[in-house]
Amino acid sequence: MTEELFPVTDLRAPEAATHTTTARRRRTRDADASADAAELFAIDEVNTGKGTDLSDTATEPSDAGADSGAEEQRSGGSNVARRVAESDGAGPTSADVRASDGRGGASSFGQFDLCGDLPTGTTVLEASAGTGKTYAIVGLAVRFVAEGLVDISQLLLVTFSRAATQELRERTRERFVTVAAALDDPEAARAGTDELIAHLAAADSAEVARRRRRLVAALSDFDAGTISTTHGFCQRMLDELGIAGEHDPRVRLVEGIEELVSTVAEDLYLARYARGGAPMPVRQAVSLAAAAVADRRARLVPGEELGDHPAAEAAAFAAAVRAEVDRRKRLSGIRDFDDQLVLLHDVLADPVHGERACRRIRDRFRVTLVDEFQDTDPLQWDILRRVFHDHTTLVLVGDPKQAIYAFRGAEVLSYLDAVAHAGTRRELDTNRRSDAGLLAALHHMLGGAALGHAQITVPQVTPVRPHSRLTGPDGAVIPLRLRCFPRQGAGALNGSGFPVVGRQRDRVATDLAADIVRTLESGARFGDRPLGPGDIAVLVRTRAQIDLVRAELDRAGVASVLAGGASVFATRSATDWLWVLRALEQPHRGDRVRLAATTPLLGLSAADIDAGGADLVGRLSTQLRDAARLFARSGFAAVFDRLSAQAQPAPRLLAQSGGERRLTDLRHIAQLLDEVAARESLGLTALTRWLADRVRDPASGAVAGRSRRLDRDAAAVQIATVHASKGLEFPVVYLPFAWDGAKNPNPSTLLFHDGDERVLDVGGPEAPGYAEHRRRCEAEEAGEELRLLYVAVTRAQCQVVAWWAPAYGTAAAPLHRMILGRDPGSAEVPARSEVPADPIVLQQLREWAAAAGPGLIEIEPVRAAVEAQLRTERGHTGDKALEAARFTRSVDHDWRRTSYSALTASAHETGHGATDFVTPDTVEGGTDEPLSPAPELGPGLGAGDEFAGAAPSLMNELPYGAEFGTLVHGVLELVDTDAPDLAAEVRLRCEQAVEQLMADIDPGELARALVAVLRTPCDPVAPAVIRSRDRLNELEFELPLAGGDDPVAERVTVRRIGALLRKHLRSDDPFAGYADALDLLDDVPLRGYLTGSIDAVLRIDGPRFLVVDYKTNRLGTGELTVAHYRRDRMAEEMTRSHYPLQALLYSAALHRYLRWRLPGYDPARHLGGVRYLFVRGMIGPATPPGHGVFDWNPPAELIVALSDLLAGQEGR
Repeated sequence: MTEELFPVTDLRAPEAATHTTTARRRRTRDADASADAAELFAIDEVNTGKGTDLSDTATEPSDAGADSGAEEQRSGGSNVARRVAESDGAGPTSADVRASDGRGGASSFGQFDLCGDLPTGTTVLEASAGTGKTYAIVGLAVRFVAEGLVDISQLLLVTFSRAATQELRERTRERFVTVAAALDDPEAARAGTDELIAHLAAADSAEVARRRRRLVAALSDFDAGTISTTHGFCQRMLDELGIAGEHDPRVRLVEGIEELVSTVAEDLYLARYARGGAPMPVRQAVSLAAAAVADRRARLVPGEELGDHPAAEAAAFAAAVRAEVDRRKRLSGIRDFDDQLVLLHDVLADPVHGERACRRIRDRFRVTLVDEFQDTDPLQWDILRRVFHDHTTLVLVGDPKQAIYAFRGAEVLSYLDAVAHAGTRRELDTNRRSDAGLLAALHHMLGGAALGHAQITVPQVTPVRPHSRLTGPDGAVIPLRLRCFPRQGAGALNGSGFPVVGRQRDRVATDLAADIVRTLESGARFGDRPLGPGDIAVLVRTRAQIDLVRAELDRAGVASVLAGGASVFATRSATDWLWVLRALEQPHRGDRVRLAATTPLLGLSAADIDAGGADLVGRLSTQLRDAARLFARSGFAAVFDRLSAQAQPAPRLLAQSGGERRLTDLRHIAQLLDEVAARESLGLTALTRWLADRVRDPASGAVAGRSRRLDRDAAAVQIATVHASKGLEFPVVYLPFAWDGAKNPNPSTLLFHDGDERVLDVGGPEAPGYAEHRRRCEAEEAGEELRLLYVAVTRAQCQVVAWWAPAYGTAAAPLHRMILGRDPGSAEVPARSEVPADPIVLQQLREWAAAAGPGLIEIEPVRAAVEAQLRTERGHTGDKALEAARFTRSVDHDWRRTSYSALTASAHETGHGATDFVTPDTVEGGTDEPLSPAPELGPGLGAGDEFAGAAPSLMNELPYGAEFGTLVHGVLELVDTDAPDLAAEVRLRCEQAVEQLMADIDPGELARALVAVLRTPCDPVAPAVIRSRDRLNELEFELPLAGGDDPVAERVTVRRIGALLRKHLRSDDPFAGYADALDLLDDVPLRGYLTGSIDAVLRIDGPRFLVVDYKTNRLGTGELTVAHYRRDRMAEEMTRSHYPLQALLYSAALHRYLRWRLPGYDPARHLGGVRYLFVRGMIGPATPPGHGVFDWNPPAELIVALSDLLAGQEGR
């Protein structure tokens, strides 16, 4: 059991410890998901009771970070595409769907009428933006229940994200309440404007009463229904079918496996390429592995036919990572959400028992309504098809024009396959979002266009708002404005004749801010109120574009917030916290301290740090060390509170432009760090690694709540990515970068389709066939980019303002291709369209706008971007009068945080060598050693004969003092005694330490001296013999004194320690008289916390545990010898410097540590005493016994009694 006291990873490699600890946590049970299907029928009867509630019992994939575009991927099921394609009754393949013509394979197609015949069989409801998908699905749920076709428990509503599930749940319940209340007065209901209520009331009184009773009963039993994500539905069905994982509590469902994938990739990379031959750098290998695991159903290419080509090796590496991830998941007893999908699919597709399982689920649900079906994937669709198609009522509601999540594994081809299977297809064609003028302008732009597939075209929709709700001083505004930049004014042109794209982006962002200011100051109104900043949304594609727009709006004085879920880990504030965490982890490292000091959390400038020099860094190091100890005691929130109190970041940040945003992010990340540290019991090293992983890849890991929060409550312009804006609406939408088609010309991975199969090319640009694969990949991406354009422009209720600018990538940009690349009346939109000269472009755009009709589209040439005049926030009423708060509480002046150095400071200030010691403040930063040689100790210290023949100290040519002591401590702390060449290891550490401190010391000479120290016998063995696993360096502690945070009434003082020494030490003990020295110290009450750091704790046979402290004290002047470090002379120095008190306090700390960590702990058996290593008197194996090393074994009873005294429990 004692082996676990000092885990190897915790002592030798902090970074590696994080991986190992994580893996250990996960290794709970071998749970092979593929074998679980065999236990399907362990339970004969399925649970069909009404206990299933509407909330998802399993944690679902987070919506956070959905806006990150292709930078974030969602995992798919492994090896399922082939299963789906080969399964019996799978219906038309994707190729069949592609080959079909018209609007799909449904037997009938027409307008959807919520009050018409209720759907039966499989029905597809195809929506367009703003036509009310959720309204329709909720209305159907009400009708199915109210008209008695199903009970609430037999109704299943499925959607594809947690946020959508929550919204669907709330709207469904609200609609049930509203309709039930309205039916209480049938006559008023029939005369009302709500078509659904009027329809349900249009029956005889008895039937209306029954319908109302059914709705009321459904509300009282609402939790018996099921509204869930697809993953939640799968988990619930596995539970009800009796799958094995539900019976084993050690099989855990995890939200994401990104950390596991990263660990596996790094492990395999080292295992395969440690000796060379790596086909790619390690970071690229980790990225490639993540892509391969995230899309587990995709076939990896190139294959083995390339032999030893690096591209084939890359594919083999990706395949190996996939296999190893699956193996480690089984060993660790974990599953992710897509494992649940695969497991349920395997159960349902089982040739023997699958149909029986399907029947059980059908018996549970008679009506299934699926929202956002365009976001499904082949595996999810096949599960739904097998269970419900041709057996129950299955209604699939979706808009293929908004299928924008291919990077997550969603397949628009699954939607088209469902259309081919459906017996009925209906269309939602009434737009309730946008004004008629805007719909006309957008139809001129998009109408009839094929958005990446011949069957995904933009239809005409019917508006319900004939007039514009947005008006200016001169009446109605133009619904679609297109502002055009020429090449002129953008600086030098490149070889292709275009301006640099970065310059064009800057110009557009500046013009955007100016135009928003003009709009807000123009007196425009939305309905019956002034148009405000909160009515405007700016939609972009990337985080870099968000930052650019935000900066320009800040310069213009326009408040802005992030309306979508951009990851907070992608912000500057996340980097700030990472720098601070690294400094907290290693506060002795000056480079880390200086970097942390420049963050808002410490609040210093480079000039401040330069002017403060080493003294400032030392003080900051002390603060950070204190904060690190506070973290160990009170958690991360306490650290943030302390840093905020010391550096006051809020006033400084709020005085800056964009300060609210940065302060919000800092606080947000602090909360996430506190939550994960508490939930996963992370230390500083593991917490630092956790944050570093997320800063490196903001979309990695399953972190609930990582989406950036609103930084202000005041009305502000909304900034969002197009992905994050899906489902939202705004009066005015700005699209500054729809002209920008720039992208990586040679991505390392390519995803495309080969018939029915998803294919992932991981071979890189040098692989054979890369060019063709890139062409196919870009063709598919071009279709999705058109759908993104559709989503973006259809967020607007009244007006869209877009930009066009010429750059090299404009030819591939969706806006340019849609407007200037598509022939009039044609559905096809080319993947590229050449960019003509500026005059020709302007003429073409004006002709295109004129064809839409008057007052719909306006082309606005921009000759030069004019910066906006600073806009003053409206509604600011000035500061209110402030008054000072009154402090009425009492303060415990005895409660403090102290240390051995602080306790003994009075002795050094009152005649015991006041100038020999560092002040307590600087002691906290690293050493407690004298600045100058000790005074004469005993007889003959100078040049007596007893020293003449003794071996000289190996450190006579080395300096002394606190800085040198810090240097020695730092080296001995880091030396790995397991190294095959100890001398080389020590030399390396010495060189690093000398270079870091810029000390004028010969690292070779220092290394020779320290190697001798490590090889000097220390009773029973030399430090070099102690393995790293048996050594705990720098054991920091925070020891509660007299109750710590909850002080006890008993008074504890330093002088009471002397009474314990008189009671427990024998008369022949070297420190039997030390109690008298303690009486000379100030009798300060000990209340609060005692802090310190033990240089080393060694575990030796027994096991016994030794406290070790390194001392560089010079016990004399001139040339020193080992004889200067006889036992009696070391004892005098120990007493003079109050080292016995230090030894006792450190022993009490070790006692408490072992009492907590070591099973069967017995102080008398396990405490091994203390060893003070006076390194100047240690010359290796030739060191005479009793020299250089002072060993003391205070009685265990004394240590226990001291611990009790310090705790305020003496005698209890």
